[in-house]
Amino acid sequence: MTIEEKFAKLEETVTRLESEDISLEESFRIYKEGMELLKKCNADIDKVEKQVMQLNGEGALEEFA
Repeated sequence: MTIEEKFAKLEETVTRLESEDISLEESFRIYKEGMELLKKCNADIDKVEKQVMQLNGEGALEEFA
């Protein structure tokens, strides 16, 4: 799943949690799934941040810190 797909799934999760006709038990299950998905999104973002490069003062590429 791409990060965009993960964010779309998170939006679906929030919408489902905001639904008035959801049981407390179902809310906890959906919340747990959402938190796991959020952890995966954070890991993906961390991975991308480590790969981003920037130009230093001498014009050479180095990893963005």
